[in-house]
Amino acid sequence: MKNISLLLFLGILSIQAIAQSIHHELSMPQPETHYFHVETTLTDFDEESVVMSMPVWTPGSYLVREFSKNINRVRATDDKGNDLLVQKIRKNKWMITTKGAKKVTVKYEVYAFELTVRTSFLDRTHGYLNGTSIFMYPEGNMDMKGKLTVIPHESFSKITTALPKAGDGEQSDRGTTFAFENYDQLVDSPMEIGNQETFSFDAAGVKHHVAMYGPGNYNVDRLKRDMAKIIEAATAVFGENPNKEYWFIIHNTNVGSGGLEHKTSTTLNVNRWTYDGSDYLGFLSLVAHEYFHLWNVKRLRPKSLVDYDYDNENYTDLLWVMEGFTSYYDELLLRRAGFYTEEDYLRRFKSTLNWVESSTGNRVQPVAHASYDAWIKAYRPNENSRNTTISYYSKGSLVAVTIDAMIIEETKGKKSLDDFMQTLYKKYYKDENTGMTPEQFQETLEEFVGKDLDQFFNSYVYGTETVPYNDYFDVLGLEIELIQEDRLALGASLSQAGGQLTVRSVTSNSPAEKGGLSPNDEIIAFNGFRVDERDLTQFLNTLNVGDEFNLIISRDKQLMTLDMVMGLIESPRYDFTYKENDLGSFWLREQMK
Repeated sequence: MKNISLLLFLGILSIQAIAQSIHHELSMPQPETHYFHVETTLTDFDEESVVMSMPVWTPGSYLVREFSKNINRVRATDDKGNDLLVQKIRKNKWMITTKGAKKVTVKYEVYAFELTVRTSFLDRTHGYLNGTSIFMYPEGNMDMKGKLTVIPHESFSKITTALPKAGDGEQSDRGTTFAFENYDQLVDSPMEIGNQETFSFDAAGVKHHVAMYGPGNYNVDRLKRDMAKIIEAATAVFGENPNKEYWFIIHNTNVGSGGLEHKTSTTLNVNRWTYDGSDYLGFLSLVAHEYFHLWNVKRLRPKSLVDYDYDNENYTDLLWVMEGFTSYYDELLLRRAGFYTEEDYLRRFKSTLNWVESSTGNRVQPVAHASYDAWIKAYRPNENSRNTTISYYSKGSLVAVTIDAMIIEETKGKKSLDDFMQTLYKKYYKDENTGMTPEQFQETLEEFVGKDLDQFFNSYVYGTETVPYNDYFDVLGLEIELIQEDRLALGASLSQAGGQLTVRSVTSNSPAEKGGLSPNDEIIAFNGFRVDERDLTQFLNTLNVGDEFNLIISRDKQLMTLDMVMGLIESPRYDFTYKENDLGSFWLREQMK
């Protein structure tokens, strides 16, 4: 009897779940106002109230952006058109008293005038949206299937998105209707609306679509060919491509601002003249980086990023793997695809190593801590950040190549980091889909190479010791020599503007810091002579260690004299010698011919 009752109860719940529906309608009747209009219809929720919530961040960009700041008044009506009470109960949440109405329509407008890969934008030339900054969800119903109808402005002719069209591609005078399996899919599918140029090509057995907004010096045939090479090389790392189709949305603007990954698409903001010379290689590296993410972070990901909490920060200390390993591969893939020579790749690798090792923050912040603190430090830099932080992108890429070298040595070239990435992908995504913890990452690597790695992780991941590069890279034919430990310098970053020479930042333990120079000070004179940036540089170049001098500065409009002593700042610099051997050739192999 109890079992029958339970089955009846579950059956009722199932019928209710099927009956419930959510339908968003997006329109842009006056794009010059920069407002998207959203109308969300909830059907058969049968509750006395419903809470509509707006995310505070977007996956892939680890900063609370407070998307609700761009929303105007939220209004709601029942199926008879009666106004319903809407109360704001948190910065990003609105409670609607529905009184059990069968149908509730929620209306609001979103101001969109920030064209980045993380935000949304609308004007008379086009519309672009990231779902987290546009669409709310009814709390407790993020897994609900739904539909989105997009009504473009009459001057816009195309919609580009990875969202599938609903049914047979419902289209009417009201717009085009798309379907989504859950809220995650809805907001993980950015959308370009306008008159963008579009083209497609096949690579790795997958149909790829490209939407280009804005003029630029790009050549479509060249892009098809070269992007396909990158895609083939990336797919070879994991041995399979999980998508049937993939979308690139590319914004050609005056200033590039990077990319943001999604499960079946990516958005790239690049300088419109980037498609030539060395800048073009930078573009291809960006393509490689964001495409590699479709495996590494969108499927293989930290456990804490499997189920997103859109209301709060989602902390993980594995971003050095998600972003650092991806940064390692975005350059390595260009070598494998034939865009870099061995010399090109090694030159870029050396540049990364020297940038990391010369950064004061590298000796202060472990790369795992840099990952965890992304929310409060990486996206909120200040004048002291270089002294206290390190990039989990660059430092993570150095740890990645070190682990690659370790694997190649331990297996005598039979395996590489590619094989380890396949192992992680299979175990923590394909087989279990649980994501991985930092402990599981280390344990899996230890099993893969067959040795304890506590010392490695404690020293180089959770600590700030310098990697003994020669110990690891000798097997690859790389001899890395420390050619400089410190250099003569004031230790201040300067800015010349509006006739003022201003201190932007001061290096820890530098002559500038020891002499009392601070960020925002205006430097007026050196040893009694008025100076600009060029003059000061020339005077400083005449000094030796221990030489005394004074600066006249203005701090908060008060004139001060600082007595200084020239000295050294810690600034390691390395040089490379590459002696090709079998394993080195294996590491730097060119796969694409």
